[in-house]
Amino acid sequence: MPWIYAVNITREGGDFVVSVRDLPEVCTSGDTLERALDLAADAVDVVVCHRIEKGKELAAPSAPLSGEYEAVLPFQTAAKATLYQIWRASGVSKSELARRMGLGETEVRRILDPHHSTRPMTLDATAKALGYRLVMAPGRQDVKPDKPHNTRTKPTTRAAE
Repeated sequence: MPWIYAVNITREGGDFVVSVRDLPEVCTSGDTLERALDLAADAVDVVVCHRIEKGKELAAPSAPLSGEYEAVLPFQTAAKATLYQIWRASGVSKSELARRMGLGETEVRRILDPHHSTRPMTLDATAKALGYRLVMAPGRQDVKPDKPHNTRTKPTTRAAE
């Protein structure tokens, strides 16, 4: 699944105000469009990590609409969000996942922790232990901040059955 969030930017006075329809907690603004988009990307990453840490629902992002910008999760966060989703949907406990992987439960907790850096091979092994594999898809990074768009243009990760 591509972890690309639709970002709406409105002008309020001298600020560019950000909202993200799939993550209502995101609240930021910048004095330029480029700064607002940078802050939006950071805020989306923080909110997704917070939802994972707190065991909250993390629905797939909806597709950007015409006139919206995109905030793409960093690779590591996108991979962790994917694992979090498939782990939650599996109903498997962290202890059972650890048993399947031949690891201790503490290590599995680190793998699922969005702030703990995890090697791509370990992320893939975790997905396999849950009956999935991680697939990475390239995307062009030719986004111009002065033009909204609704195409997926940056690298993403998704789970494949």
